[in-house]
Amino acid sequence: MSDSAPPLLFLDVDGPLIPFGATRHQLPDGYPVFEPEQGSGGTGGNPLIARIDPDLGPRLRALPCELVWATTWESEANECIAPWLGLPELPVVSWPEPPPAVGTDGLHWKTPALLRWAAGRPFAWVDDEINDTDRAWVEAHHPGRALLLRVDAWRGLTDADFTALDDWLRLPGG
Repeated sequence: MSDSAPPLLFLDVDGPLIPFGATRHQLPDGYPVFEPEQGSGGTGGNPLIARIDPDLGPRLRALPCELVWATTWESEANECIAPWLGLPELPVVSWPEPPPAVGTDGLHWKTPALLRWAAGRPFAWVDDEINDTDRAWVEAHHPGRALLLRVDAWRGLTDADFTALDDWLRLPGG
């Protein structure tokens, strides 16, 4: 790994980019639906894509990192979501077929695969299913810096999440 390689940002889709699971009390008018900008990719026939705020694309591109899809959407994220957000084609983490069930210890099934993919590089992981077991496992098994940022699935990525990511990614040794 080169010392000049930027940190990785493993990005989940369902929850961080596509909010879901809110109650009527939390979102009385439902989830917002966004129209594609002129010349951007359309929804590709998937109604969930229109729930992704296209303004997230420029915010993600502005972060000092290498974006990587870490989602069960796998390559479909590049086909459907990247154009909607104005992102280039991104690397994609491939998962085992079928993904293993969450263990009795509470470790998320994505966690070991992300550490293998990172191969010691510093990384941030944005997901709505991260827990303290994942944090402890990463701390014990990953030699580099890591930020595991749990996002509220019903809200998706917020301004506070972007601030936390940007601050962490700009730390020395990132």
